[in-house]
Amino acid sequence: MTPSPAKRNSTQGAVVRLLPGILHIVLFAVYLGPMSTICRAQRIILTDVTNQTGITFVHTDGSFGKRYMMENVTAGIALLDYDNDGDVDIYFVNGGILEGNPSKERPANALYRNEGGWKFTDVTAEAGVGDTGHGLGVAAGDYDNDGDLDIYLNNHGPNVLYRNNGDGTFTDVTEQAGVSNGNRMGAGTCFLDADKDGDLDLYVSNYVVFDYKAHVIRTRKGHPYYTGPPNYPTTVDTMFRNNGDGTFKDVTMESGIGSASGSGMGMVCADYDNDGDTDIFVANDVGPNFLWQNDGTGKFEEIGLISGFAYDLHGEEYGSMGPDCGDYDNDGLLDIYLTSYAKQLATLYRNLGDGSFEDVTQTTGAGAGTFRDVTWGNGFVDFDNDGDRDIFIAAGHLQDNVELWDDTGRYMAPNILLMNTGDGKFVNISEDAGSGMKVVLSSRGAGFDDLDNDGDVDVAILNSRREPTILRNDSPSQGHWLGVSLRGIKTNRDGVGAHVKVCAGDLSLIDEVHSGRSYQSHFGMRLHFGLGQRKKIDRIELSWIGGGVDVIENVEADQYITITEGSSTIQRH
Repeated sequence: MTPSPAKRNSTQGAVVRLLPGILHIVLFAVYLGPMSTICRAQRIILTDVTNQTGITFVHTDGSFGKRYMMENVTAGIALLDYDNDGDVDIYFVNGGILEGNPSKERPANALYRNEGGWKFTDVTAEAGVGDTGHGLGVAAGDYDNDGDLDIYLNNHGPNVLYRNNGDGTFTDVTEQAGVSNGNRMGAGTCFLDADKDGDLDLYVSNYVVFDYKAHVIRTRKGHPYYTGPPNYPTTVDTMFRNNGDGTFKDVTMESGIGSASGSGMGMVCADYDNDGDTDIFVANDVGPNFLWQNDGTGKFEEIGLISGFAYDLHGEEYGSMGPDCGDYDNDGLLDIYLTSYAKQLATLYRNLGDGSFEDVTQTTGAGAGTFRDVTWGNGFVDFDNDGDRDIFIAAGHLQDNVELWDDTGRYMAPNILLMNTGDGKFVNISEDAGSGMKVVLSSRGAGFDDLDNDGDVDVAILNSRREPTILRNDSPSQGHWLGVSLRGIKTNRDGVGAHVKVCAGDLSLIDEVHSGRSYQSHFGMRLHFGLGQRKKIDRIELSWIGGGVDVIENVEADQYITITEGSSTIQRH
């Protein structure tokens, strides 16, 4: 039957209206063609080796039916060489016993020593770091400049500072150091040299003001769920200045940090404007994010709004979780990747070099695969050593019964791997990146380092209420690499805050040493540079906190080296 003119016009109009969408699909298909070719040519393979590591730690969130809001946000993870033997150990943060819980068991954090060959030994008891508080954030830093890494825990309740004794053991020095931070709800934490005086200060995020007496259980479609920050007052974070004698002073107000309150979750400290001092990025959950700009003396001004970091491209505030920084486009500037809540894209903020950031998530593909699930720990990592940084994202919902009232939600989810295509774009290769990307749990903190010292970066993930996931990087060799550790003399011993620039032929890479980063975690103090096919580094330039610059020339690739402040030579490992 021939359609009437009116129906023909209606059909034609519908087709016209659909043309932009059809064109978009066609263009997207054309775009996917070369991306698929790239994926086949440059595969990243991450293999799940958890069962062979000997790690028996199982996380608990302290839940027992009350649905306290601090349960589902625990916890971070730390990758650190606590015993200075040249390999990276793993510290798992655990939840604890919360008010009203009748359990007599006291879950504890756990430290696993790396024995090599993908074997780890539980040394928690002998090391003395089995804190039983309700853990959230963790950072490692040599706050007393004695040559070994100390551990700071940001708990719900009093925080803990463990001083490394240098013999494989730690001592709880919280009270004498003055950093317990009261009875607050913690989150992320970082060490940084805020005032460039040569020792590490401490930034401590405080999530919200929680009161057990004011806690109520809310429901959705008749099912209980965890409430978020809008149900509680926000609060200011805490800044502790290192006095240089083993003690700290609370300088929250005089430093400027006390001028703004938020619901801080994860954070990273970074000199984003290349002015020689360390600034602070804080991910605020359901609120504008903070960028604390350092004036060089340890005084800070909050400029999140004017910098473009407070909100996304559309001016929306997200349930921000954890930021990491890295130079994804190799332009010499540190960019920020920020994870977020379900039905919100994780966001890539490109550093424009003028003190501001641009949300380039959609134009780069950096949000691919992140919309459905809550995203947590993340990292800029060159997994295939091709000279550009990929992005790994830990995922999993915080509502353990989300499927009962949201047919698109899921508590357990696969993690996400975005490969950098080398032209400022990313492609989601999660489904084709090995057995490690097929693990489906509810992940939280994630850490990245070369756990077997073979020249590529591996992954450790803390999963809520479950065993962790340990991923070995089995990617086909894509290129050469260089690992760099720093030893400060006038500055803090591990060079926290220092910028390292590596030049190899036409490739120029930068990175910075961090102590605490991403979602309540710590990793990557040994910097890793993928070099592609370049076998030699022409020049390494180090800009130390405090203004000193060292230059090392003609360095061979494929090795781990340590550079000491004020020296023109390297120590090979």
